[in-house]
Amino acid sequence: MPLHQGPAASPAGPERRLALNPFFGEANPVGGMTEAPPHHRLPDGPLPPASAYQLVHDELMLDGNSRLNLATFVTTWMEPQAGVLMAECRDKNMIDKDEYPRTAELERRCVAMLAQLWNAPDPTTAVGCSTTGSSEACMLAGMALKRRWTTRNADRYPGSARPNLVMGVNVQVCWEKFCNFWEVEARLVPMEGDRFHLDAESAAALCDENTIGVVAVLGSTFDGSYEPVAEICAALDALQERTGLDIPVHVDGASGAMVAPFLDEDLVWDFRLPRVSSINTSGHKYGLVYPGVGWALWRSPEELPEELVFRVNYLGGDMPTFALNFSRPGAQVVAQYYTFLRLGREGYRAVQQTSRDIARGLAERIEAMGDFRLLTRGDQLPVFAFTTAPDVTSFDVFDVSRRLREQGWLVPAYTFPANREDLSVLRVVCRNGFSADLADLFVEDLNRLMPELRHQSRPFTDDKSAATAFHH
Repeated sequence: MPLHQGPAASPAGPERRLALNPFFGEANPVGGMTEAPPHHRLPDGPLPPASAYQLVHDELMLDGNSRLNLATFVTTWMEPQAGVLMAECRDKNMIDKDEYPRTAELERRCVAMLAQLWNAPDPTTAVGCSTTGSSEACMLAGMALKRRWTTRNADRYPGSARPNLVMGVNVQVCWEKFCNFWEVEARLVPMEGDRFHLDAESAAALCDENTIGVVAVLGSTFDGSYEPVAEICAALDALQERTGLDIPVHVDGASGAMVAPFLDEDLVWDFRLPRVSSINTSGHKYGLVYPGVGWALWRSPEELPEELVFRVNYLGGDMPTFALNFSRPGAQVVAQYYTFLRLGREGYRAVQQTSRDIARGLAERIEAMGDFRLLTRGDQLPVFAFTTAPDVTSFDVFDVSRRLREQGWLVPAYTFPANREDLSVLRVVCRNGFSADLADLFVEDLNRLMPELRHQSRPFTDDKSAATAFHH
């Protein structure tokens, strides 16, 4: 071919046009946008990418600021390097373990790290998996509990026996969903007086031959308190001695399972207790990863019925897969491994201690104002709940929540469940990224609005059920 002479002309027509991805460049070369696109049906034609971006971007500006959201337990800040890794892996489907063996390996390593962190008898044999969050992890743990009970009671089920699950009324809503979807009776222990979660005596009293397990929550979403897992296990040990009933315990450690191992090392709540058969956590809460990852672990293969596990062979190895979801990106699992690698035990301890220190300090400053009464102080989860002081009649917690929202702060106000429907509270969740400076600004804004609240003639919220969007 002579110097500088180009190749023969490419064929024209539709064959050539098919070679170009329509997402590349301006997709509508015939003119600008003459009317707004529809909101609830597909537009008739494409938009330029810049126009489509700006339309979506502008509408999202009306969302709340996630960093100022003191309602959510979910991580709202990660390092830029984690964001880069997630962007590199968001197109990898986690379920394709043959195609993405290194992503599968990182998942396996995370499971092994958690098994060691939670003191599994043999971390090399403990089984577990990543999930889309704690809700899926709880569903999987509940399925395993029910299948084990069903196998033991094959002669009675599904005839006259109906399985039940014992838990406190403060459990996350995913447990109610599990009982509904899998036809399990939810036996809920109500709150009483100043007890806002499950206690050992009440748990054991509700167990019978149809109980598939007891759920103990390490970090109640209502007030941030730990349930007494060791006491619950001891009560069930005593129950077994009296009746022969062997009731397993699942620990819902959505938040606390990534706090207690670093800050409360002397607290025995995990696989050191032989009755604890499984544990879940949310990697996207105090695991410090953006939304979309949870973890479920069983103390040994015996606790997870083999017929529930789908096995995939990759690189000559055996990768057990146990999930409700199928396709999901590998980005969050990779980000979890990055965070484990980046922080280690001492790094996690420093991050969680800072969050707890901020929570405790903020709780004390709010108590010192005199208008509020603390229910918890942030000394377990970095979370605390508070209500108005007994002598406050001019405003309620719903007024405070509404006024804080005007300043950009999202602080949920809600009423407790049975038997404390009389108690309405505010709750503050302190996470990594909620700094001491932001806590100072929060107190300044709260102090600024208090004079107006104190001068109200009465609380302004009539419909308490509609006063908040909080669903823990």
